[in-house]
Amino acid sequence: MAKAIHSMIRVLDEARSVDFYEMVFGLRVAERLDFETFTLVYMSNEESDFELELTVNKGRTEPYALGDGYGHLALSVADLDAEHARLSKAGATVGRLVDFNNDGRPVARFFFVTDPDGYKIEVLQRLGRFK
Repeated sequence: MAKAIHSMIRVLDEARSVDFYEMVFGLRVAERLDFETFTLVYMSNEESDFELELTVNKGRTEPYALGDGYGHLALSVADLDAEHARLSKAGATVGRLVDFNNDGRPVARFFFVTDPDGYKIEVLQRLGRFK
């Protein structure tokens, strides 16, 4: 059986991205591997073994074209309203709170936050399948 261990995104500014993911999701640098042409930064927290891998390509100055293939990364929180308020107050780029239903049945409650490189991250209320 396979186990999900990390997801990778390319970022332009390591410090800015590390600060964002620490402030927004409480992720901390678990390991930083520096190579000649790139750096890998693995971030995680005590909630899960799953890690976010930030890849910083040295010498890159232009923002990455995210294209139309990237969907989103999703994280769950215990109190969606409190997180939405906290991130809004902190100046993060947050979207509106959404109650998502299917045939009148609640499926999810969420909002999106945008990281410094333009990646959309879905923040979901912990309930149902989103624990």
